[in-house]
Amino acid sequence: MVEFGHVITAMVTPFDEGLNVDYARAAALARRLVEEGSDALVVAGTTGESPTLSDEEKVRLFRTVKEAVGGKAKVIAGTGTYDTRHSVHLSKEAEEAGADGLLLVVPYYNKPSQEGLYRHFRAIAEETRLPVILYNIPGRTGVNMLPETVARLAEVPNIVGIKEASGNLDQVSEIRRRTPREFLIYSGDDSLTLPILAVGGIGVISVASHLVGRQIQEMIRSFLGGDVQKALDLHLRLLPLFKAMFVTTNPAPVKAALALAGFPVGGLRPPLVEVTEKEREVISGALRELALVEVGG
Repeated sequence: MVEFGHVITAMVTPFDEGLNVDYARAAALARRLVEEGSDALVVAGTTGESPTLSDEEKVRLFRTVKEAVGGKAKVIAGTGTYDTRHSVHLSKEAEEAGADGLLLVVPYYNKPSQEGLYRHFRAIAEETRLPVILYNIPGRTGVNMLPETVARLAEVPNIVGIKEASGNLDQVSEIRRRTPREFLIYSGDDSLTLPILAVGGIGVISVASHLVGRQIQEMIRSFLGGDVQKALDLHLRLLPLFKAMFVTTNPAPVKAALALAGFPVGGLRPPLVEVTEKEREVISGALRELALVEVGG
């Protein structure tokens, strides 16, 4: 059975003042995340601003992060695109760069059918030896991958799990009902991690873990260990931060939060923009509540 752990951080991509990728900062962030509770890292996913990264930047990031964390954490490369051939090419590049797994998002914009989704993911998986995690996020892609399609794909030997960000617990339950027990279900929303654990999930591919990785790890382990009340208490304590991380389009809030917490990672590539002052106040308030910044921060 493939092991990616319970807390996987969807890592931001640090930029310098010229909005060039800051590879040294990426390595430092990766080490920090692992020290703070992440079992694995997704590199060049949506939170990593994948739409505005070149293939060359992505592959160098895969290598940089893998070298930074060594054997301490798994590195999962975001290689899914809306073009099957391009996704195959990038997945092969990621494998050569040392990635431990792939995260493949549902193709966006061109809105394939369920059969198209099946053929897309199967084609990529068959061209790599790496374990594959599917990524369903209909709010961004325009297409919802249905549980029956996920179940078909779970039969492909190296398709080992899914990041489910549909926000639909019935759908997650149906995926769990239709797939083998070893098929990994990760929440794609921090605020739904605990509910998804209750219907058969294993963990979360998280944004908030940039700041509270240890606490999320404790919440998950408490639930899986049978201490549901402690898990609930932690969930409720972290909920304002979970919500603040999506006060506007991700990853603008988490980049702002990292700067407020003393670990700046630079700006955002257009068309994304910085948070507003009002949004920054929401983020700062959530951080202060968890003592992640000083009261006046």
